[in-house]
Amino acid sequence: MIKKSDIPLEVRKIAETLENAGFEAYLVGGCVRDLLIKKTPKDWDITTNAHPNQILELFPDSFCNNDYGTVGVKNEETTDETLKVVEVTPYRLETGYSDSRRPDKVEFGVSLVEDLARRDFTVNAIAYKLSDETLVDEFNGIKDISEKTLKTVGVPDQRFGEDALRMMRAVRLASELGFVIELETMTAIVRNSQRIQHISVERVASEFIRIINSTSPMQGLIFLEKLELLDYILPEIKNSIGCEQGGIHKYDVYEHLLRTMQAAADKNFSTELRLAALLHDIGKPATRRTGGKNKHYTFYGHEVVGARMTKKILSRLRLPSELSENVENLVRWHMFFSDPDEITLAAVRRTIVRIGKEHIEDLLNLRVCDRIGTGRPNEQPFRFRKYKAMVDEALRDPISVKMLKINGDKIMDITGEKPGKKLGYVLHTLLEEVLIDPSKNTEEYLENRAKALYLLNETELKNLAEAGKKKQLEEETAALQKIAKEHKVL
Repeated sequence: MIKKSDIPLEVRKIAETLENAGFEAYLVGGCVRDLLIKKTPKDWDITTNAHPNQILELFPDSFCNNDYGTVGVKNEETTDETLKVVEVTPYRLETGYSDSRRPDKVEFGVSLVEDLARRDFTVNAIAYKLSDETLVDEFNGIKDISEKTLKTVGVPDQRFGEDALRMMRAVRLASELGFVIELETMTAIVRNSQRIQHISVERVASEFIRIINSTSPMQGLIFLEKLELLDYILPEIKNSIGCEQGGIHKYDVYEHLLRTMQAAADKNFSTELRLAALLHDIGKPATRRTGGKNKHYTFYGHEVVGARMTKKILSRLRLPSELSENVENLVRWHMFFSDPDEITLAAVRRTIVRIGKEHIEDLLNLRVCDRIGTGRPNEQPFRFRKYKAMVDEALRDPISVKMLKINGDKIMDITGEKPGKKLGYVLHTLLEEVLIDPSKNTEEYLENRAKALYLLNETELKNLAEAGKKKQLEEETAALQKIAKEHKVL
């Protein structure tokens, strides 16, 4: 089922070096599983009966990188990043997991079968010997792969008690591989779900993002919810379950969010866009009200509330600040392209300034995924073409200080002023005017306007320069106040 030729030369050389020195050497774990399902491994792991110090002696340009005896063997000459470092780990036995995260004791010098017995799932407990191309499958992992089933090695409660993150890993593998989780394993996850609280936020978030980036994130989120893990990762989304929307929406808010995220995955969009798709309507349950004889639901200001919720969620998960800010902005402005009749070029330019020109395409794509998530087909072609044409036109207009036909040096030259806060305020005031009317972006107008602006005091200039931000803040504050009054939230 696996051929030696499937293994990169760099990996084969490491195994050969170990065997030539009288030690055993097997490929193990995810790389064997991936080879069996005809998927290219992202990592290569070798296990051996050699002890850490013996491995280090065989590979001088290597390093021991954890408490489990794992040695990273460097391959300096390869251009393949997945082969820069190949991990070689001694057979080991782990006992005692008092913190549900790490073994209290690690013992080397055990057998291959004992080493495989400590692993998480049967599909990851298969070893492959390169020298004679044989498979060691003591726990029927090959059968489970053929049946696309995830099952723990041994008693599920013991495996999850050893490392509670394995519960998240089960969901992630199911999402990545399109597998189902075996019933006894699922039942054990529900019993042990609270143990996930003992795992660091960073480790949980890492698995969560891998689920989001899988080919089937919708399946992953459904697993997380049914297995009672979602309560400890994204509890805010639970309020959207059963939250009806009506109108154009076929699904409740929860299913709409999952389907919108899945649409982003189907189009192979970025992590940021997938997260924005999952969270774009997270503020709807808090803002829903019934109006009119037909009892249609409205969600006034849900994008404002949702953006604030998104900021808290991603901060709690300790995701990178740049990613979090971009997702928050996409959630905040996801309604921008919802009404083509009310969109102006000036509004498009200002939105590009707010979210960055490198993300305006994401906002358009989020609109497409949002529409798919309602249960309807893609955005109507003529509407999407109109949106795209407006964006393309707006991108040709000045949308940053650097695109003004005047710069700080020129302003100081014509006014005799020195660098300082006033100069920055003048430049941003000019940009505010040009965002509204690009025809003002001429040297003559901007020079005359800059001279006039310098006659104002610093406070007046600051108010003009920050007019756009101030207006946005005022609108959001008003929306939040109205929501708080009507719904007694926030």
